[in-house]
Amino acid sequence: MADLSGGSEAVAVALWPPGEAPPAFQYSPESVAGADGELDPAEVTFPGCSCRSSSCAPPGCPCLSRGHNYSSPGLRLAELQEQPFSRPVFECNSLCCCGEGCRNRLVQRGLRLRLQVFRTRGKGWGVRALQPVPRGGFVCEYAGEVLGSAEARRRIRAQSPQEPNYIIAVREHLHDGRVMETFVDPTRVGNVGRFLNHSCEPNLFMVPVRVDSMVPRLALFAAVDISAGEELSYDYSGRCHNFPEASREDKPLEEENSLRKPCYCGSRTCASFLPWDSSLFSTPASSP
Repeated sequence: MADLSGGSEAVAVALWPPGEAPPAFQYSPESVAGADGELDPAEVTFPGCSCRSSSCAPPGCPCLSRGHNYSSPGLRLAELQEQPFSRPVFECNSLCCCGEGCRNRLVQRGLRLRLQVFRTRGKGWGVRALQPVPRGGFVCEYAGEVLGSAEARRRIRAQSPQEPNYIIAVREHLHDGRVMETFVDPTRVGNVGRFLNHSCEPNLFMVPVRVDSMVPRLALFAAVDISAGEELSYDYSGRCHNFPEASREDKPLEEENSLRKPCYCGSRTCASFLPWDSSLFSTPASSP
């Protein structure tokens, strides 16, 4: 069976049906620096921990003191759901003294599940699991070009309404009121995550996971137990474990409705349109 990743993943990404394939793009298991050269996700800026054990544990490891950590085989969802917001995840990195088997290394190990990119009915290409996925388990990364805000908005405005929009804008609200933005575009360079469809009742949720620097990896985890053969989806607005008002989705003006894309998720609570973020179509005011 054809491998969409071309052997670049530890586990082959299957394609269905045989003989068909999505439009060509460059497969990359991890995010790369965008053409604008503003951000380099491969740059190492975090110091490593000095833990000498085979697997780090709180409270001794500084990497685990900043936010959530893992329990086999994924996120500690009990802790996550007790909070009205998503706390960050910091993995041990390339400068840490712990071994490669440390349990605080998960997303950086890449794809470990058998996934299939398949032709859906009415939604183009989608992704389904070929094996059961436990609730909280890591599924895959949403990888692509990491762009600065100016280039992300330029690309969005250059698209026609008929073109698929792969660019995702992730906004993290910090404790001091600042908002950290991350833009990832897998249109030209990306991984299996680019084929995940939106759902108003998703079975995945996205968490920014930091490994080597403040540029996060956009990791997708199972929100529920997922059966083999089930299509994988997440809410493009980011709503799952966060309060709805935390979303930056705006009600579109009447003249903007023509730019919105219909939603075909078929869920009971379907909003009829894909999430909308008008800020990507506007030019931010310059600072004085």
